[in-house]
Amino acid sequence: MENLPHEKQINEYVKTIDHLKKQNQNNPIFNAEIRRLEQKLDKLKEKVYSGLTPWERVQICRHPNRPHTIDYIKNICESFIELAGDRHYSDDHAIIGGLARIGGVKFMLIGQEKGSDTESRVYHNFGAVNPEGFRKARRLMLLAEKFQVPIVTFLDTKGANPVLEAEERGISWAIAENLREMARLKTPIIVVVIGEGCSGGAIGIGVGDVVAMLQHSYYSAISPEGCASILWKDAGKKETASAALRLNAEDLLKLGIVDAIINEPLGGAHHAPEEVYHHVKKFILEQWELLKHIPSDILTEQRYLKFRKMGQFAA
Repeated sequence: MENLPHEKQINEYVKTIDHLKKQNQNNPIFNAEIRRLEQKLDKLKEKVYSGLTPWERVQICRHPNRPHTIDYIKNICESFIELAGDRHYSDDHAIIGGLARIGGVKFMLIGQEKGSDTESRVYHNFGAVNPEGFRKARRLMLLAEKFQVPIVTFLDTKGANPVLEAEERGISWAIAENLREMARLKTPIIVVVIGEGCSGGAIGIGVGDVVAMLQHSYYSAISPEGCASILWKDAGKKETASAALRLNAEDLLKLGIVDAIINEPLGGAHHAPEEVYHHVKKFILEQWELLKHIPSDILTEQRYLKFRKMGQFAA
């Protein structure tokens, strides 16, 4: 597992404990010392992980072993039937969508996928969504509305694909159409930010009745590096930008941008993925129980008001 800079001291303790265990198996003389080191390790973890900076949390969010959309599909769905293509241009592998069964309930599940190794990252375009990806998502959402199936979306992208070809195929228009359609869909929409929720690439499938963030995910109009490059002409000021953007879950909950925070295990989702899968599945089913009783006209009005009141306005 790749180690993050703030975990250096923790990893040194882990190596020392593992070395003592291998060299002195079942030796009563060393057992007490091993227990003492393990206790110190637990206290160190609590200290390190309770004092993380915004940038350190962004690093956790980007950890290569962090669970992605495909991992959630495999671990929280009893079944999943993928539906591909936008019926206009092609199938965008940065978006995965289809009919899923979670806890016995049918959902239309749509998520951004980055990939987990070199081959899969190239295949999924590192989670950078093209216009056809947003159009595929919209097609599936309209299908869900037609058959009165609730929608779940997973956000995990550094942004929409910025290349010229995507602009030529109308990526800004595709995102705008998604915002319009999601605002008026007459079926419940549950949004979960599982990793990076960045720029229009995220909000393009991020309009919902309830929006939740994993504890160490981030949600922002721009990446820390992009913000630093624009404001200070120096991408190296990404740590300063991370703090200024207030992109962590706790800040966004206070600002009313998101509605809930889903806890992660100590150190991040990659340390105990099964725990995160359980929490996400539980959250989805709990929200469905609340949303399914709301009439569709009230649902859409509440969704409109939820996003309309975001931000501050001066006369």
